[in-house]
Amino acid sequence: MHIAEGFLPPVQCALWFAVSTPFVIHGAREVVKKAKESPENKLLLAAAGAFTFVLSAIKLPSVTGSSSHPTGTGAGAVLFGPPVMAFLATLVLLFQSLLLAHGGLTTLGANAFAMAIVGPWCGYAVFKLVRKVNGPMWLGVFLAMAVADLSTYCMTSLQLAIAFPDPASGFGGAITKFLSIFAITQIPLAIAEGVLGVLLFGFLRKVVTIDLDRLGMKSATVKPTQEASHA
Repeated sequence: MHIAEGFLPPVQCALWFAVSTPFVIHGAREVVKKAKESPENKLLLAAAGAFTFVLSAIKLPSVTGSSSHPTGTGAGAVLFGPPVMAFLATLVLLFQSLLLAHGGLTTLGANAFAMAIVGPWCGYAVFKLVRKVNGPMWLGVFLAMAVADLSTYCMTSLQLAIAFPDPASGFGGAITKFLSIFAITQIPLAIAEGVLGVLLFGFLRKVVTIDLDRLGMKSATVKPTQEASHA
């Protein structure tokens, strides 16, 4: 989700900016709304943004010779909904491009669409599905974090395939190549991020229990064995 500066054609950069902008503007309004609803939300909003910044700044070597990153966007999506993360994660990507040379300014729209929009929405959808079928909260959190991570890289693969179709097999060959590099190798990292998400909400359960309950995250980290004992 950190496509480098100048890596995409200018027209595609402009199109990704155009697609992402409405989501980011709506997300900014949601952040203001959440902050006004409760003073305690401000701390959790800041924590969600900081968690995404730190986690997505971690650069890990990939088996293909490239690098992989966690995203951290699933946590904020579960707490406040995907629109909030559209804004917060875009800010994260902006600062990372300026301070860490992760990604670029011209590719910010594309990176934001993958990490700040597609990832949070996919993770949130899976979380809501788990809760709808009365699945345990810990499983919903785990899958939300893992899917948000993995879907981000799937979207990045799609963006790269559009920009760089294979000379022999066109878009189909390119998407297969990029998915094999970015998506398949991301699976272990997505699983690790899911586990980290469960641990994170376990910590939050201890320090901000009332706030989690207010946000609908009651019993967010009840372990499977604990749930069985209450059945």
